Amino acid sequence: MTMPHPTDDDDQLAREAHRWVALLVSGEASTEDAEALRTWRRTSAAHERAFAHARRRWKDYGQAGQTLRESGQLPPWTPPRPLLSRRAVLSGAAAACAAGYVVAKPPFDLWPSLTELAADYRTGTGEQRRVTLTGGLSVRLNTQTSLTVADNAAEELKLIAGEASFVMPADAQRPLAVMAGRGRSTATSGRFEVRHVGASVCVTCVEGEVRVEHTGKAAVLIGGKQVRYDARGLQPASVADLNVSTAWQDGMLVFRFTPLSDVVAEINRYRPGKVVLMSDDLGASPVNGRFRIQRIEDVLVWIEQAFNIKGRSLPGGIVLLS
Repeated sequence: MTMPHPTDDDDQLAREAHRWVALLVSGEASTEDAEALRTWRRTSAAHERAFAHARRRWKDYGQAGQTLRESGQLPPWTPPRPLLSRRAVLSGAAAACAAGYVVAKPPFDLWPSLTELAADYRTGTGEQRRVTLTGGLSVRLNTQTSLTVADNAAEELKLIAGEASFVMPADAQRPLAVMAGRGRSTATSGRFEVRHVGASVCVTCVEGEVRVEHTGKAAVLIGGKQVRYDARGLQPASVADLNVSTAWQDGMLVFRFTPLSDVVAEINRYRPGKVVLMSDDLGASPVNGRFRIQRIEDVLVWIEQAFNIKGRSLPGGIVLLS
């Protein structure tokens, strides 16, 4: 079988795709950049293939590139004349060597992974967004949330990371399925929320009914119930505190006997940079409070006063609490 030779157009798409990946792994990509990438990928099937190939190549290069470069088997890759914004002008060798690390785990989680940035819909730090999909499905995305529409069909979505609220239209013709981690949540009506932060997923049914499946087990939730799953499996369903789980939609963060370490982790989802709790002993201390998301820095001040600790500010929005 004779394989077709790459054309000039294919080479051009490959170069553009590599520049997109270079921008994403640079840590400087914005929400606008993610939207522009989404438009570029949907230009044609060839664009999507070029991006998928570039993503695989950069990931492999990042993981193995340093060893190959040191052995002299892989020359440095220098990007051609940039087609994107100034942020895409990177050092090819430096970006390539770093790519595998930042794709899998950005240092200090200071920016989203490549998979998150390449999602169909994404919110940046502290950003919330409403979208209406085909059939009238209403989706509200919380901060640092990435959502992909499977095969351009609104009936199946993938929550890559973050938190989202889904409101089914009254005349929905087909059920909605939301994939998160290794689980699947299906609903035909009502409203439910899915939170996928780290390795844990929490599904909360606000109205109606939701079926949650995970590794061969299933739970059916009605309004006011929630269930969690992670590597340990599907946990028993429990009563949800809707005043806490839905507070973000009112611009609030509500903590009720929440460990301080979890509070700090939640703060990090809403502010640029990183807050680091240096004392392990304080991590389990319970926190109760109601705070405005728009005044997230006030939470840090409250923590310092409540626990008699001091915050040390470093460049890049990093704050050490000790």
